[in-house]
Amino acid sequence: MKPSINADSFKTPFIIKTVAFFALAITFFYFGKQWSNPNGYNHIIFFSTTTTATTPQVAISPNFNVSFNASTLIDQNPPKKLEPSIPLPSPPALPPPPPADPFRKFGIVNADGTMSEEFEVGELDPSMAEDWENNTRVEGSASASAKRLGIKNFGMCPRSMSEYIPCLDNVDALKKLVSTEKGEKFERHCPEEGKGLNCLVPPPKGYRAPIPWPRSRDEVWYNNVPHTRLVEDKGGQNWIYREKDKFKFPGGGTQFIHGADQYLDHISQMIPEITFGQHIRVALDVGCGVASFGAYLMSRNVLTMSIAPKDVHENQIQFALERGVPAMAAAFATRRLLYPSQAFDLIHCSRCRINWTRDDGILLLEVNRMLRAGGYFVWAAQPVYKHEEALEGQWEEMLNLTSRLCWKFLKKDGYVAIWQKPFDNSCYMSREGVSPPLCDLTDNPDNIWYVDLKACISRLPENGYGANITNWPARLHTSPDRLQSINIDAFISRKELFRAESKYWNEIISGYVRALHWKKMKLRNIMDMRAGFGGFAAALIDQTVDCWVMNVVPVSGPNTLPVIYDRGLIGVMHDWCEPFDTYPRTYDLLHAASLLSVEKKRCNVSTIMLEMDRILRPGGRVYIRDSLSIMDELVEIGNAIGWHVSVRDTAEGPHASYRILVGDKRLPRS
Repeated sequence: MKPSINADSFKTPFIIKTVAFFALAITFFYFGKQWSNPNGYNHIIFFSTTTTATTPQVAISPNFNVSFNASTLIDQNPPKKLEPSIPLPSPPALPPPPPADPFRKFGIVNADGTMSEEFEVGELDPSMAEDWENNTRVEGSASASAKRLGIKNFGMCPRSMSEYIPCLDNVDALKKLVSTEKGEKFERHCPEEGKGLNCLVPPPKGYRAPIPWPRSRDEVWYNNVPHTRLVEDKGGQNWIYREKDKFKFPGGGTQFIHGADQYLDHISQMIPEITFGQHIRVALDVGCGVASFGAYLMSRNVLTMSIAPKDVHENQIQFALERGVPAMAAAFATRRLLYPSQAFDLIHCSRCRINWTRDDGILLLEVNRMLRAGGYFVWAAQPVYKHEEALEGQWEEMLNLTSRLCWKFLKKDGYVAIWQKPFDNSCYMSREGVSPPLCDLTDNPDNIWYVDLKACISRLPENGYGANITNWPARLHTSPDRLQSINIDAFISRKELFRAESKYWNEIISGYVRALHWKKMKLRNIMDMRAGFGGFAAALIDQTVDCWVMNVVPVSGPNTLPVIYDRGLIGVMHDWCEPFDTYPRTYDLLHAASLLSVEKKRCNVSTIMLEMDRILRPGGRVYIRDSLSIMDELVEIGNAIGWHVSVRDTAEGPHASYRILVGDKRLPRS
C-alpha cells in the first residue's frame, strides 16, 4: 500500500529549498548553453570537471570572479575550421577602427623602452616669438594665487667693487694663509656662508655696450676696462696700447712681438704634424697676457682656454673676455686646475713666469695630467735661447725633467721648444727607480674639485681612451671612447643619449636662430651652466652662431668634462653654491637648463642668481629652462635683481612641467 502524499508537505521548508535548487540548476544550464558558440569558438568556462576512477570532483574555475573583454578573447581565439557539410552564415563585416588621433612624440624612448634618435622637439611659433622680448608675463605658473616670496630688491655694491671676484678677493681669508710662497693667494678662497655677495656689482663709470666680434679682437672701449697697468708695463712688447677712448691690441706678445699669426706659422713649420684646426682643436694658454695667442688661433678653428692668475697684471683675463676670447682666472699653485685629464691637444707657455721644475716638477706633472696622449707642450722662454749660466742650468733641468716624464723632445728653434707626450704607459712602466713615480691605481685624474697637486705621473687608460680622437670637425659629433667611462646610470644606451642630446639642442637652437634672431643679437661669450655632453654648444656651432661657449659641469652631477673636451669643446668643473672665477660683466648670455631646481636642494637660489648677474654683461640675457614648481621663485628673484623678466612655454606646449624664464639685464644709464 503506497503512502498517501499530503499536499501540505510541499509547503514545508525542505520541499521549497529542493524545488528552488532544481530551478536554479536548469537556469544555469540554459544560460551556459547560450554562451556556447555554434560557430566553433571556445566556451567561456564557468566550471571544470575532473573525473577520476574513484570519485568525481568539481573544481572552481580559474576564471572565477574575473571579468573578460570579449573582443580580446575573440582575437586571441581564431575560429576553428568547420566541416564543409555544415552551412555557415556569413559573419557581419566589422566597422573600420576609428582613425588614430594625430600626435607628436617628444621623448627619446620607444614603446619597448629602447633609446631612439627618431624624435621631435617641436618648433617655435614665429608669430609668438616676435614679441617674446616685449611681454612680461607668467603663463601657467605653479599657482595662480601663489604667494609672493617677499624678496626685497637688491641694492648696488660700492663702486670700488666693480672688478670684484668673490673667491679671489676674499681679504679675510688671504690674511689667514699660513704660506703664500707657492701661489696660494691666487687660488680660490671663497667667503664663508652668510658672508657672500648680497648686492649688485656696478659697472665702471661710462660703461657701454661692448664692441662686437670680430672687431673686438683688435679694440675695446677704455671705459669698460679702465686700467692702464698693462699698457705701462707691456707697452714695448706689442701687447696693448691706448688710443683715445679705446684700447688697441696689435696681436703681439712678449715672445712674439711681430704678431701671433707669424708665431703660429713658426710652430707649424717646426712640427708639420701640428695641424691647427684639424689634429689640434683644443689648446691651453698658460699665463696668457691679453690672450692674443688664443684670439688668433680662433681664425684657425682652434679653441683656446686662456688662463692667468689675478696678480699684479690683474686685468689680463678681463681684457681677454672683453675682446671675446675664452678665458678665466686660474693659477698653477697647490691644487689641480679644474680641467679633466687629457683635455688639451696642445699646451702653450710663453714667458708664463712659472718655475716648472720646482718640487720635482709637480707643476709640469699637472700639465702632463691635462695634456692629451700624444699632445704637444710648447715652451717659449729665455732658458730656451739665452746662454747665461743660470738660464742654461734651467734648460738642463727642464730637459732632465721632461725626459723622466717620458716626453719626447721634438725640436728647438729660436726661442721655441716643443715636446710630445707619449701615447701610452709603456715608457712609464719601463722606468726603474726613476722619480716622479706613477700615480697610484686608485687615483682618479679627473677628480679635480679642491684636489691637491700630486707629485706623480697620471696613468693613461690602458684601453687607449682619450688618445683616439678624430680630427676636427668630425670629432664634434663623434661619440668618444670616454663616454663609456662617465659615471651615469645608463650603460648600453650611452651613445643614443649622446646623439639624442645633440639632436634635442640642435632643434631648439635652430628655432631660436630662426624665430628669435639669435644671429642678430651679437652674442659672443656664452656660458652653459649645466652642460651635460655639450650638446647646447655643439648646436650653436652647427647653426653657425659666431660665439664660443664655456661649458660648466656642476659638481652635483656626473663629470662629463672628458666627453666635452673629446668633442673639441672647452669647459670647467664648478660648484654653483660658490662664485665662479671670472670678472664681472664677462658673458653675453647665460643658459641654465634644469640647474636651479637641483641646486636649490644644496644652497640658496638667490645666491646663484646674484652670481649670474655679476658675471652677465649689461645688455646681456639669461635663459633659465626649469620646472614649473620653481618658476615663481625665480621670477621674484629676477625682479628683485632688476632684470626685465618674462616666462614662456617650452616647445612642448602649455601643459608641460617646464617653463623658460628670460631675464634681460638693462644697460646702465649714462
